[in-house]
Amino acid sequence: MQRPNAAQLAYGSATVVFATVALLLLSRTTTPLGIAVICAAGLLLGILVAVTMPARTNPVKGPVAVPPPPGSETIRVPVARVGAGADTRIGS
Repeated sequence: MQRPNAAQLAYGSATVVFATVALLLLSRTTTPLGIAVICAAGLLLGILVAVTMPARTNPVKGPVAVPPPPGSETIRVPVARVGAGADTRIGS
Protein backbone atom coordinates (compact mmCIF):
# COMPACT_ATOMS: atom_id res chain seq x y z
CA MET A 1 0.00 0.00 0.00
CA GLN A 2 1.26 3.46 -0.86
CA ARG A 3 1.80 6.13 1.73
CA PRO A 4 -1.13 8.59 1.88
CA ASN A 5 -0.51 12.02 0.42
CA ALA A 6 -1.36 15.32 2.11
CA ALA A 7 -4.85 15.57 0.60
CA GLN A 8 -5.78 12.07 1.77
CA LEU A 9 -4.58 12.85 5.30
CA ALA A 10 -6.47 16.16 5.34
CA TYR A 11 -9.75 14.72 4.07
CA GLY A 12 -9.50 11.71 6.38
CA SER A 13 -8.77 13.86 9.43
CA ALA A 14 -11.57 16.29 8.62
CA THR A 15 -13.97 13.38 8.19
CA VAL A 16 -13.01 11.95 11.58
CA VAL A 17 -13.56 15.27 13.36
CA PHE A 18 -16.79 16.29 11.65
CA ALA A 19 -18.36 12.83 11.67
CA THR A 20 -17.56 12.31 15.35
CA VAL A 21 -18.92 15.71 16.39
CA ALA A 22 -22.05 15.25 14.27
CA LEU A 23 -22.71 11.75 15.62
CA LEU A 24 -22.19 12.90 19.20
CA LEU A 25 -24.58 15.82 18.74
CA LEU A 26 -27.22 13.75 16.98
CA SER A 27 -27.14 10.79 19.36
CA ARG A 28 -26.97 12.87 22.57
CA THR A 29 -25.20 10.01 24.33
CA THR A 30 -23.47 10.63 27.64
CA THR A 31 -22.25 7.16 28.55
CA PRO A 32 -18.55 6.39 28.10
CA LEU A 33 -19.37 3.27 26.09
CA GLY A 34 -21.59 5.22 23.68
CA ILE A 35 -18.94 7.92 23.25
CA ALA A 36 -16.27 5.27 22.59
CA VAL A 37 -18.44 3.56 19.97
CA ILE A 38 -19.13 6.86 18.20
CA CYS A 39 -15.43 7.80 18.25
CA ALA A 40 -14.52 4.42 16.78
CA ALA A 41 -17.17 4.84 14.07
CA GLY A 42 -15.80 8.29 13.19
CA LEU A 43 -12.27 6.91 13.02
CA LEU A 44 -13.32 4.05 10.75
CA LEU A 45 -15.21 6.46 8.50
CA GLY A 46 -12.15 8.73 8.26
CA ILE A 47 -9.90 5.81 7.35
CA LEU A 48 -12.40 4.69 4.72
CA VAL A 49 -12.45 8.17 3.16
CA ALA A 50 -8.65 8.45 3.14
CA VAL A 51 -8.13 5.00 1.62
CA THR A 52 -10.80 5.24 -1.09
CA MET A 53 -9.79 8.73 -2.21
CA PRO A 54 -7.86 8.48 -5.48
CA ALA A 55 -4.22 9.48 -5.39
CA ARG A 56 -3.29 12.59 -7.31
CA THR A 57 -1.46 11.99 -10.56
CA ASN A 58 0.82 14.32 -12.45
CA PRO A 59 -1.47 16.24 -14.86
CA VAL A 60 1.31 16.66 -17.45
CA LYS A 61 2.55 13.09 -17.69
CA GLY A 62 -0.53 11.26 -16.44
CA PRO A 63 -0.39 8.09 -14.39
CA VAL A 64 1.69 6.12 -16.92
CA ALA A 65 4.03 7.29 -19.68
CA VAL A 66 2.71 6.05 -23.03
CA PRO A 67 5.31 5.18 -25.67
CA PRO A 68 4.94 6.82 -29.10
CA PRO A 69 3.07 4.82 -31.73
CA PRO A 70 5.16 2.78 -34.18
CA GLY A 71 6.20 4.67 -37.28
CA SER A 72 6.44 8.05 -35.56
CA GLU A 73 10.19 8.08 -35.25
CA THR A 74 11.70 11.34 -34.10
CA ILE A 75 15.33 12.33 -34.09
CA ARG A 76 16.55 13.66 -30.78
CA VAL A 77 19.47 16.06 -31.00
CA PRO A 78 21.40 16.79 -27.81
CA VAL A 79 21.44 20.44 -26.81
CA ALA A 80 24.33 22.15 -25.07
CA ARG A 81 23.48 23.05 -21.50
CA VAL A 82 24.29 26.54 -20.35
CA GLY A 83 25.11 26.77 -16.69
CA ALA A 84 26.32 29.39 -14.27
CA GLY A 85 29.60 27.63 -13.59
CA ALA A 86 33.17 28.97 -13.66
CA ASP A 87 33.54 28.23 -17.38
CA THR A 88 30.88 30.80 -18.36
CA ARG A 89 32.67 33.86 -16.98
CA ILE A 90 33.83 36.53 -19.38
CA GLY A 91 37.24 37.99 -18.71
CA SER A 92 39.39 37.40 -15.63
